[in-house]
Amino acid sequence: MKIKIVATVAALFLALPVAASAQGVGRGAAEGAHEGERAAGPVGGAVGGVVGGVVGGVAGGVAGVLGVDQRPRFRDYAVHEHHRSYAYDHAVSIGAALPDDGVTYYDIPSEYGVQNYRYTIVNDQTVLVDPRTHRIVDVIQ
Repeated sequence: MKIKIVATVAALFLALPVAASAQGVGRGAAEGAHEGERAAGPVGGAVGGVVGGVVGGVAGGVAGVLGVDQRPRFRDYAVHEHHRSYAYDHAVSIGAALPDDGVTYYDIPSEYGVQNYRYTIVNDQTVLVDPRTHRIVDVIQ
């Protein structure tokens, strides 16, 4: 019986990134707990809640900079602004630091409720950036 629970929890660890992706910490934890309890009972629920919260937090960028429902709308907004794309020689990913010169940062409209960040276009991808460090905090797909 214990082997079956351990195997189920291990399978849960592999399945949670898909279930919790782009949900943020709160939704990731709730979904992980629900799926874990369904798969492995109370122990699975506890493990699933923790793992789902961690995965949801990472998938959502910095504390979910943009909500899941805002992402497509913001991406469309940025595309329709027709800003020039900056050619970057490295992978466009969360945590990557953009150079100090040559990149133009734009304000995010107040309707998105995002403060302290700017956006830019890098290698034809819309990214949110911390203007103090020039680090990418979210890649809008």
